[in-house]
Amino acid sequence: MLNVPVDLLAAHGRALDVFDVAVHTAGPADWARATPCTSWSVHDLVNHLVTEQRWVPHLLAGATLDEVGTRYDGDQLGSDPIAAWEEAAAAARSAWLEPGALRRTVHVSFGLVPAEEYGWQMTLDLAVHGWDLATALGAPNPVPADLAARLLDVLRPMIDDWQGLGLFDPPVAVGRTAPAPARLVALLGRHPH
Repeated sequence: MLNVPVDLLAAHGRALDVFDVAVHTAGPADWARATPCTSWSVHDLVNHLVTEQRWVPHLLAGATLDEVGTRYDGDQLGSDPIAAWEEAAAAARSAWLEPGALRRTVHVSFGLVPAEEYGWQMTLDLAVHGWDLATALGAPNPVPADLAARLLDVLRPMIDDWQGLGLFDPPVAVGRTAPAPARLVALLGRHPH
């Protein structure tokens, strides 16, 4: 296992909060804004995270990608993007908190992985996309330094393996004394402010 489950669940909850705060910052005129994610608007970015959260209960329950199928393709935000996010985030968090959830194995696009590894990937995605969303909305970096440092410690070896798979842009150089949130987003191809 990568780390003790309580550590992951705490980190996941904090990363979920990072994205949640950013989503609740978005106003009616913000959904078409560009984000640091190439070719994604605020709407597209939030839709991506809502879709990911909707997959979580299925994957943690043992479903394969084929079993989930295309039910979450397309627009998942409907007429109330914030409500869609809240519903999806609550369902995902509930699934992570089920007894034994972190001891399971889940199907992902590159095979079977321990649920704990999947959980760290989802935590990273929430934190970094929380930064993307906050940046698009003109808000300061919302990722707490201790959360960013923990994600760097746990995920750096995996991130190195993910380079070249199209998951992230190549790393951006930052100084060794840069704060952990800046180093985290730079490692994933973002240009920290």
